[in-house]
Amino acid sequence: MASVIKIYALFLGSALLMFGGGLQGLLLSVRGAEEGFSLLALGLIGTGWSIGFVAGSLTVPLVVRKVGHIRAFSVMAAIGTITILLNLLWINDFSWIVLRALSGFCFAGAAMIVESWLNEVTDNRNRGTIFSIYVTINMAASTLGQIAMSVTGTAGYIPFVIGAISFICAVLPTALTSSPQPKPLQSARVDIGLLYRTSPVAAIAAFSVGMANGAFGTLAPVYGYQRGLDAGGIALLFSVAAILGAVAQVPFGRLSDRIDRRLVLIGLSGFAAMVGALIVLINPGAGWGMYVLFAAYGFAANPIYAVAVAHANDFARDGDFAKIAGGMLLILGVGLAIGPAVASLIMGAWNPVGLFLVTATFHGALAGAAYLRMRVRKSVDAAERAPFQAMSDKQVTPETFVLDPRADSEADEFVAGGEDPVPEELIETLEDDGDVQNGKV
Repeated sequence: MASVIKIYALFLGSALLMFGGGLQGLLLSVRGAEEGFSLLALGLIGTGWSIGFVAGSLTVPLVVRKVGHIRAFSVMAAIGTITILLNLLWINDFSWIVLRALSGFCFAGAAMIVESWLNEVTDNRNRGTIFSIYVTINMAASTLGQIAMSVTGTAGYIPFVIGAISFICAVLPTALTSSPQPKPLQSARVDIGLLYRTSPVAAIAAFSVGMANGAFGTLAPVYGYQRGLDAGGIALLFSVAAILGAVAQVPFGRLSDRIDRRLVLIGLSGFAAMVGALIVLINPGAGWGMYVLFAAYGFAANPIYAVAVAHANDFARDGDFAKIAGGMLLILGVGLAIGPAVASLIMGAWNPVGLFLVTATFHGALAGAAYLRMRVRKSVDAAERAPFQAMSDKQVTPETFVLDPRADSEADEFVAGGEDPVPEELIETLEDDGDVQNGKV
């Protein structure tokens, strides 16, 4: 508890970021539909966010090395604030696509800086607790941001101003915190080949989740709007899906610690595919049936990425977790960028419910791939697995995986250094086996 009190400012800063992000993401989709933006333009707004987020994850560490954490965080939050206000001043599709990419870039950078601070003030004794609290706060704050749209509505300037206030207020806790300056941020160490060799299922899951959830997160509000829901109904619709998805992570995560995680992936993705197919078949109206189906979708789809990360980590060698997780982050980002664009084309050419044809296709493909891989490769014994950790596929950065208690920090630092000398006592041990040449492993 003492650790939580010490870093309350960082949790507060993160909560304000996620609140503003949850409100902004839902607001732009619904307001864009009300303004008459094409489905393709609405899809590209989601694509812009994903491209900006991945770009920020890769390049913001360079910015922080030049100007420091506090200045960099202040810049990210300030630009994010300006961006959402410009969304209000420049209401046209092209501007919103560009601004959304800039917003994603700033959001990734700000989140990474908060996570690096959290990593600095934690140790192996409390890392798991801090990580769990952080993830819970993020999910709760993002959901509250979505619910806020039911109060603010989408018309006028009020929802944009509230989002801007949330972003700029996130500067205050980090600027006033007495926590020590963290170490340099971790750039994403990407090795797609290593990821696929370690776990083909995890690579496929990252792409499938990106395609399905990227399309859902961007265009499901548009689908709800076109089916007759108002701003409050859409906010409630997404909140139900988010809450059920967050609640589902714990039981399914614990189940995956006990049985083959691929069985859990098959069950979750197969159920999500069936829900998507059912929505396509019945195309529900703005009634209780739509809420039930969206809740079922969130319940099944939201835990998939976290289970896939855990599965990849089961087969990872010591020190490879950060690189494998970075590879999953990149593949996820590609899916998040492509998914909304593809779904928007299908929705425009056929029917808005075509969105769920996309989600059902990729969830079904993941279930099939996981089943085939079970016939090829045995599972890791339950006693040898790292415990499952909940996380959101929409909020992960390279620093998230550094903070993750499953990461072997010392091993990761050794891999990152590459040419660091091996300790003498380790050299003496390994030389007996002929495994050391010139003092390096």
